[in-house]
Amino acid sequence: MKNILSILLLLSLTQLFGQPNTEVYLTDITTTNGETVLSNLRNISNNEGYDNQPSFYDEHTILFASTRNKQTDIAKYDTNTGEISWVTNTAIGSEYSPLRIPNSTAISAVRLDTTGYQRLYRYNSTTGTSKPILKNQKVGYHVWYSKDVLVTTVLVADRMDLIVANLQDNSVHTVYKNVGRSLHKIPNTELISYIAKEEDAWSVKSLHPTTGDTKLIFKLAVKTEDINWLPDGSLLIPEKEKIYKLNPASKAQPAVIKLLADNEINAISRLAVSANGKQLALVSAVPSYKIVQKQVDSYNAGNLEAFVNCFTKDVVVKKFPTDTLYVGHEKMRQNYKGLSPQKRAFTVEVAKRITLNNIVIDQEKLTRNNKIQMQVALYEVKNTAIANMFFIFDDTNVANPEVIVQKQLDAYNARDIDGFLQTYAPDIAAYNFPATKTMQGLKAMRERFSHFFASTPDLHCEIKNRIVIGNKVIDEEHITINGNSYKAVAIYEVKNGKIAKVTFIQE
Repeated sequence: MKNILSILLLLSLTQLFGQPNTEVYLTDITTTNGETVLSNLRNISNNEGYDNQPSFYDEHTILFASTRNKQTDIAKYDTNTGEISWVTNTAIGSEYSPLRIPNSTAISAVRLDTTGYQRLYRYNSTTGTSKPILKNQKVGYHVWYSKDVLVTTVLVADRMDLIVANLQDNSVHTVYKNVGRSLHKIPNTELISYIAKEEDAWSVKSLHPTTGDTKLIFKLAVKTEDINWLPDGSLLIPEKEKIYKLNPASKAQPAVIKLLADNEINAISRLAVSANGKQLALVSAVPSYKIVQKQVDSYNAGNLEAFVNCFTKDVVVKKFPTDTLYVGHEKMRQNYKGLSPQKRAFTVEVAKRITLNNIVIDQEKLTRNNKIQMQVALYEVKNTAIANMFFIFDDTNVANPEVIVQKQLDAYNARDIDGFLQTYAPDIAAYNFPATKTMQGLKAMRERFSHFFASTPDLHCEIKNRIVIGNKVIDEEHITINGNSYKAVAIYEVKNGKIAKVTFIQE
């Protein structure tokens, strides 16, 4: 039982077999007029399976754990050539959390042997040969304070404790009980940061490994395992598809870092910043649209199990927005029991696709016996699987519903409040996805939008993609408000020539 708990802690609640399909990405960091932007996003692992725990060996080399041949080894990525080489090939175990040892070319990594034995090892970066560093500690994560002093988390029952180990005198002492996996040197200080998991809230604290002094830096608004530091002393904190930047020394609110090509990112974890602060490596689950496309491909291939496994075990399937059709894998298997390579009800082709963070909306063309019908499926992805699926059927015919929606958009961009309101029904209802009502009636709309239009001279909404089905128009919208850009999806429902209902999905 203890070995199982150790494995769960080391892999952060992922199973030893069937680890999540994650990828390591590299981005460039630029800051202009106080705005930090992540650009030139590229997948540097590009490998089916578990790729995780990146760290910078130097400015041109990134280490990470990567699955191959049913084990996890340490890979090296050369940022100049784009080539991957391997540091380890350990038949009796798998390596995780690689770091360069200070004043050395060697690498340290946690090795989980097939016997369940888990220790920290030193690896020759050329030959891959290894020897244990801490023989009697079940190390989860670690950071080097100096070539002789280690700050590590060790596995104790169902938690991790923070210890400082001196390799010269072989002393080990516990600093704090119940900590997270994120350990980092704080730039331009003699301190190490760690996450303290207290009952009421989690917080970032500092530790001076020599004196043992520990202080509160910042209380986390959300319980996250992953943070890192920029050279200027700013904290980076990921939450789902976003990364927030904040300066703990100021009272300013956290700012969202602009991540270009963000549709490639899903559930960010593990951050590593280069010493010069010019590059950021991050870990992401497979992008939401790829998970959705995999289920489309699995259906067309007639592979029932692959299709079902694209969904969470408790997946909820609904007719948009709230009518539940069925729940769970077993019900899904029953509904698709005839699916096989030789037999399927339809061939599915994605005609249009809208992606907004973990939401994917597909307009699907279904073909059977040369007959075509259209439907829209809205998928809500959580981590690595589809958790909710909403069908929008072509069951309410309205002639050209996009005409009134476009008229509404034109009035919006002109900030013409009267022309804008004329496109809506008297009892218009607005919702946040999937069905939280936020506004009812023209009076409420006038109160909200009159001031908004008057105070936003640069207001502009551009439609990037539009899907029309039955009486519904689904718009992917890119909006400019007071110099800032936002993305949203609006689902308009038209009745009697007016917009009767609108559902918003926002970043």
